[in-house]
Amino acid sequence: MGRYVARRLLQMIPVFIGSTLLIFLMVNVMGDPVAGLCGERQCDPATAAQLERELGLDRPVFPQQYLAYMGRVFTGDFGTAFNGQKVTELMATAFPVTIRLTVVAIVLEVVVGITLGVLGGLRRGRPVDTGVLLLTLVVISVPTFVTGLVLQLLLGVRWGWISPSVSPEAGFGELLVPGLVLASVSLAYVTRLTRTSIAENKRSDYVRTAVAKGLPRRRVITRHLLRNSLIPVVTFIGFDIGALMGGAIVTERIFNIHGVGYQLYQGILRQNTQTVVGFVTVLVLVFLAANLLVDLLYAALDPRIRYA
Repeated sequence: MGRYVARRLLQMIPVFIGSTLLIFLMVNVMGDPVAGLCGERQCDPATAAQLERELGLDRPVFPQQYLAYMGRVFTGDFGTAFNGQKVTELMATAFPVTIRLTVVAIVLEVVVGITLGVLGGLRRGRPVDTGVLLLTLVVISVPTFVTGLVLQLLLGVRWGWISPSVSPEAGFGELLVPGLVLASVSLAYVTRLTRTSIAENKRSDYVRTAVAKGLPRRRVITRHLLRNSLIPVVTFIGFDIGALMGGAIVTERIFNIHGVGYQLYQGILRQNTQTVVGFVTVLVLVFLAANLLVDLLYAALDPRIRYA
């Protein structure tokens, strides 16, 4: 196991370099940091040239600018935003609330999604299964911004059960409704994926053997059927961790959450390349770590999987 983890960590290095290089080139080539810094009024040529020299934009994007940026990243310096604030300071305020929001969303996906999927898979073709399929189809069909606005209007404005916006230091309880909105589509996919996997594995030989041995129904479901059926679900959830953190722009805008999505939106809107590249670089690391965790969970779910 140790050698496998070390080999995977080594494989992450070229993936990380390639991903950050692609992001850096896309952001710097497609955007104009000087134009974003000057705002709606264009800078005169002399001022623009001075800003380019100060920001190091007068050098070639690759390899000089990229190597200089990566050198700062490995020392913990992600650059400075156009307002003079360190990108690391923005991360210190944005990532904690987004991590809490993502944790709420993942817990809802796991608890609600897998439970509904197991109920539908065990009762395939029955009214419960049909209801689960219809419910998930509706959730998938409705855009996230519609779901968020409707819940905000009903629960926050009309009924007063929640606050329409979230405070900067929002706890897990305050993030329950935004987490539900963020996880709604993924929750529906987890439900359908679990339902399909349970329904297929229920007819497998190892399940019939366990039943023939006289094992209790609950043990057959939890120890045999569910463990083998969760492998594709774990794969999806592992990928979804990074997707939820980076794709929370709509949810955070609806509930006025100043998290990662909000900072990325502001950085793109103002063409603040340092902010965008810095945040996306950290999200790349989150994706890589989540994928490694998923691979390690395979061995826990399926004893036949061994890593040398």
